[in-house]
Amino acid sequence: MKTLRNYAQVIISNKGCRWLQQQHPWLYENDVLEINGEYENGDVVDVVSLKGTYLGSGFISDKSKIRVRLLTRNANEVIDRDFFKRRINYALKYRKDVMGNSTAYRLIFGESDQLPGFTVDRYNNVLVCQIVSYGMEKIKNLLYELLIEVYKEEGIEIAAIYQRNDLSLRVLEGLEEEVGYAYKKDDFNDGEVVIEENDIKYYVDYIKGQKTGFFLDQKYNRYLIRDVVKGKKVLDCFTHTGSFALNAVKGQAAKVTAMDISATAIEMAKRNARLNGFDKSIDFEVGDTFEYLDKVNKKEYDVIILYPPAFTKSKDTQKNAFNGYKNINMRAMKLLPRGGFLITCSCSHFMSQAQFEEMLRQAALLAQVQLKIVSFSQQSKDHPILMSVPETNYLKFYILQVI
Repeated sequence: MKTLRNYAQVIISNKGCRWLQQQHPWLYENDVLEINGEYENGDVVDVVSLKGTYLGSGFISDKSKIRVRLLTRNANEVIDRDFFKRRINYALKYRKDVMGNSTAYRLIFGESDQLPGFTVDRYNNVLVCQIVSYGMEKIKNLLYELLIEVYKEEGIEIAAIYQRNDLSLRVLEGLEEEVGYAYKKDDFNDGEVVIEENDIKYYVDYIKGQKTGFFLDQKYNRYLIRDVVKGKKVLDCFTHTGSFALNAVKGQAAKVTAMDISATAIEMAKRNARLNGFDKSIDFEVGDTFEYLDKVNKKEYDVIILYPPAFTKSKDTQKNAFNGYKNINMRAMKLLPRGGFLITCSCSHFMSQAQFEEMLRQAALLAQVQLKIVSFSQQSKDHPILMSVPETNYLKFYILQVI
């Protein structure tokens, strides 16, 4: 890895300077005016203004619209092995501070941990990694080595590191999609791990499951629903691994129905129910949530949980997503009795909190009900929101009462 004095210089526009001065770490291709010096794709470069003012150093990506992802704004900081070890140590210390003794959490959340384009989830002694930055890809073996080293210094032996780089975003970086082990001990058994969260156990299929195998960002939100489900009939839509349904049982709901359009997801949810001795406490349905909400009897449920996949993953589809969220939330509101609870969320940063609340208002008007906000929350503390990077603020979670 080159030392700081050998970095090529990326000269940027005044608009780009103003953008970086707002503490956002991304520099876009349209703001690059000139590059002085030799470099290879994925190298570290210095970013400077037209007047030569130093603005930061980061990974350059020749094919991405995000041309540079800043790593530091300190001109005296050398970006070497020790630099990345410090960043990983900072990330681990933060998780220890805010997550206690948990062994299932997001260790590295990209930009929020000043390691842009790099994500690491921990499931006991297994780490699952995703990379969407060309620069991070070039040094991934170093990063994996440091992860093992940092945990070992904490007295924790990592048994395996699995790469879930099956992401379309990699194509925009000029990278191929790939999955597979980057490291595993000789005696390690492939496939699944069992984690515990809020006194509930889950199988995590980090090889075939969605994202890295489990949605860690809903940890505290799952616990929150226990306050409102006691003695009530609960419908958990888009149940996936059954996590909300299991928490409803733990919260002493009178009846729990879990549904998902994916038969594979339902099978995993059933396995998780059996793992906790809850298999006789949940009715499982394979089917389309929209269709099910159309045919179910009014007041059959006291609580409806909506945790759909992101309806929008870009600005171009925001309008369609708004209507999709409005449609399904309106259906749920119509079914609930007065005093019933709607638990609803969005996991897309392209749907802002203001937009989501406006959607809820419009859905309530169509359903001819009023809504009382019981609580609003966001993603778990291991997915920290960096205030200067709106993209890190994505999960909106509401518990609402229909009145």
